Amino acid sequence: MGLQRHNIDPMEIDKFKPLASRWWDPNGELKALHDINPLRVRYIAERTDLTGKRVLDVGCGGGILSEALAARGAEVTGIDMGEAALWAARNHMQRSGLAIDYRRSTAEALSASAAAGFDVVVCFELLEHVPAPASVFDACARLAKPGGDLFFATLNRNLKSYLFAVIGAEYILGLVPRGTHAHRRFIKPSEMAAWGQTGGLRLEDLTGLHFNPLTKKYTLGGNLHVNYLAHFHKTG
Repeated sequence: MGLQRHNIDPMEIDKFKPLASRWWDPNGELKALHDINPLRVRYIAERTDLTGKRVLDVGCGGGILSEALAARGAEVTGIDMGEAALWAARNHMQRSGLAIDYRRSTAEALSASAAAGFDVVVCFELLEHVPAPASVFDACARLAKPGGDLFFATLNRNLKSYLFAVIGAEYILGLVPRGTHAHRRFIKPSEMAAWGQTGGLRLEDLTGLHFNPLTKKYTLGGNLHVNYLAHFHKTG
């Protein structure tokens, strides 16, 4: 329980409580998550086989990514510390007919009992919401089997990301609710790469995620100035 208390921010969890009943509304406050989900799933599927694999979704929220991975044949476990988000995930799972093991846990706590227990570990949009992101990253590394793959998605920390991801996305375009992000918690790719090297992971790929306000479409590729995805491989 000490680890769970240590590396969660109750204010961050509280931000998403009011959204639980609307988590699966593709046109609601979390529309951006629905819009980018196919891109993210394809990014993962192009780099590792999901069929029959044990996959852990760290910070699963209401289960948008978890369900998409399960639909591709993965055996998915989703963990989150938000009770409201987990309610949304379990409620939608009953309607979708998919089987996902949702648990209220931190990555650190799970790593104490399930080290090297997963073929694939995915941690999207969580690192920038916890007090100690390196701790979550290290726990993810412990949870992956030797030879397994890990995927992360977060935001770079620089002036451009503040202008685009905070001012632009939250206050001008309304892509995500205001107050979703704290720029000081964004993570530079170089910082993540260093964590990976320390944790025995090999960096396979870094890819930018971009939004075009004219076409209202998201694409992968190009620079890492704002949103980016990372793929690591656990050696051994």
